[in-house]
Amino acid sequence: MAVSASATDSVVGNNKGLGPNAAAMDRPWRGNIVKALLRLSGAIDWCNEKLGFVTNLLVLLAVIISAGNAMSRYAFNLSSNAWLEVQWYMFAVIVMYGASYTLRRNEHVRVEIFYLFLTERGQLWLDLIGTLCFLIPACLLLAYLSWPFFMQAYSVGEVSGNAGGLIRWPIKFVIPAGFVFLALQGISEVIKRIAALQGYVTIDAKYERPTQ
Repeated sequence: MAVSASATDSVVGNNKGLGPNAAAMDRPWRGNIVKALLRLSGAIDWCNEKLGFVTNLLVLLAVIISAGNAMSRYAFNLSSNAWLEVQWYMFAVIVMYGASYTLRRNEHVRVEIFYLFLTERGQLWLDLIGTLCFLIPACLLLAYLSWPFFMQAYSVGEVSGNAGGLIRWPIKFVIPAGFVFLALQGISEVIKRIAALQGYVTIDAKYERPTQ
């Protein structure tokens, strides 16, 4: 039994044209495993897609708060450190949670010299090896190293030293959480590329170089 279309419908975004491959129909036990893994991949994609929606809203909110704070400061001589700090709090969330969403959309800036000259299969292999050997281990290591940083702040109930500032420990949780989400998205990309290399699905992993 091949991977059914419903098993891959949830995998969207940079992976277009997903569908079963007839060459894989003679491997029913592998098909069942791939079907389950693609469902996991779809769940991870869905989660990071929602995070991306939140970060997009935060960009707009940060602009509004920044403009409003500047206007009130210069027009009415009214301001607060809380309004200044909440802006970089939102910026931290945008960067850390937006990273997994950006990987989901295949829009991170690439530095591979030969990537654009490889065949489609070669690009899939390069993505797979790079994600397994570098991205996922680095994200998990950074999440592990940043967890004590958060726990120390949480244990003392850390707050800002500025007058009228905000509590600090919640925003420090964003650091390990962001790396975990990025690692999970890396796992999702590995699943999709293995499935594509085995002939169960076809994905469009084409990368377009940003306009200079």
